[in-house]
Amino acid sequence: MLKAAGAAGVAVTAATAVPATAAGSAFAHPGLLHTQADLARMAAKVKSGAAPYTAGFAKLTANRHAQSGWAPNPQATVYRGAGSQQNYATLYNDIHAAYQNGLRHHVSGDSAYADTAVAILNAWSAKLTSLEGSADRFLAAGLYGYQFANAAELVRDHPDFDLARFQEMLTKVFAPLSDDFLVRHNGAVVTNYWTNWDLCAMACVLATGIFCDDSSQVARAVDYFKHGEGLGSIKNAIPVVYDDGLAEWLEAGRDQGHALLGVGLMGTFCEMAWNQGYDLYGYDDSRFLKGAQYVAKWGMGGEVSYTANTRAKGAIGGWSGRETASAAAGVDPAMTRPIWAMIANHYTKRRGLSASYVTRIAARSAPEGGGGDYGPNSGGYDQLGFGTLTFTRERVSDTGASPVPATRASAPPASGARPQTGGTASPTAGADLAATGSNDIAGWSAAAGITAVAGGLLLLRRRDRVGRGGVE
Repeated sequence: MLKAAGAAGVAVTAATAVPATAAGSAFAHPGLLHTQADLARMAAKVKSGAAPYTAGFAKLTANRHAQSGWAPNPQATVYRGAGSQQNYATLYNDIHAAYQNGLRHHVSGDSAYADTAVAILNAWSAKLTSLEGSADRFLAAGLYGYQFANAAELVRDHPDFDLARFQEMLTKVFAPLSDDFLVRHNGAVVTNYWTNWDLCAMACVLATGIFCDDSSQVARAVDYFKHGEGLGSIKNAIPVVYDDGLAEWLEAGRDQGHALLGVGLMGTFCEMAWNQGYDLYGYDDSRFLKGAQYVAKWGMGGEVSYTANTRAKGAIGGWSGRETASAAAGVDPAMTRPIWAMIANHYTKRRGLSASYVTRIAARSAPEGGGGDYGPNSGGYDQLGFGTLTFTRERVSDTGASPVPATRASAPPASGARPQTGGTASPTAGADLAATGSNDIAGWSAAAGITAVAGGLLLLRRRDRVGRGGVE
């Protein structure tokens, strides 16, 4: 239950909704971003012509990726990062086509869309053997691993879907890189990589663990969310809670685009965990809600506090440095990502809480689209999207959760959090580190029609950095 939270508008009581739990097996399926109850709700609401589901479904059907007959272009090796023959756009376009076709099948009942999704997924599992490139290969593993698992979860019971082969691809190609990153951070000091690097790796480890019924993998992901040393764990990503009920999002000191990405990834992680009985949305007095409220207020042009923080950078045994973020970056209130419907509906509908800023920004962002609706660059494909269709729900009574009332109180211990066999070895100290993350944010911004804002608000603002302490 949340405490009173003052000006941020966080209510004092929560409803009795509880996360789903698996019944009769290790994990509930479908049970990543969407449960069977969720899918049934979407179909019924669209069939009855209910708003805003119909507007959300119209966004889906208008997307070029959501058309039956999409022809996949699988690759044996996918490259992402400077200095490589980058071809990862082929992968993320095909993943979004598989997800959108699978979703469209569940809403419409037309088997042609399920058949298309299965054809895409089978084609990739038959051919893909590795992810390569610079440090950005870890981004590819994290982002596309969790997305691939979600696309496949929608059709895992299709008679033509090669479930075992797809599970093998996830466990050999995607999960090892993400698992290894959370342990070794590409040979860098643990704070070298910003929050989003950890979060996408965490999402991949969790999603592939659930999809492959690997309880130890899921336990590692949940434990890292709570206690991980990197910047993606909740108390490092959201280091300061203020008296007004808002909580500082670390990457607000970096730029708006990456802060939005991080909120979306943490929400995705919490939603997938919720559907397996872990209430991480409510963890540490709903710390994520307070962080999301902060980003929503700031993203709409509101004033927020920011406590300066310094992170160490560099390679273990190699070059090193320190970087301080001293204030929240400037914003463009027109910038958005399809992340808010999921968060707003959880807190206000499932839990009956007030989330004033999140609710407002979700309304401004609706109806949410998906990959292909937010520009051609990779930033427009970082979230699966379509939250207006998939996450809108009635207050409390229509939770979309399993009727089983029990919850998983906590994840089993992570047993040392060792990487899986097949993890990529760290490079030579000092080599191949990416101190700031993907450079695609500029492409994302341009694709979304965002330009420099008058009056000194800058989408990307570099600062002179001065040292002060470590990350809290």
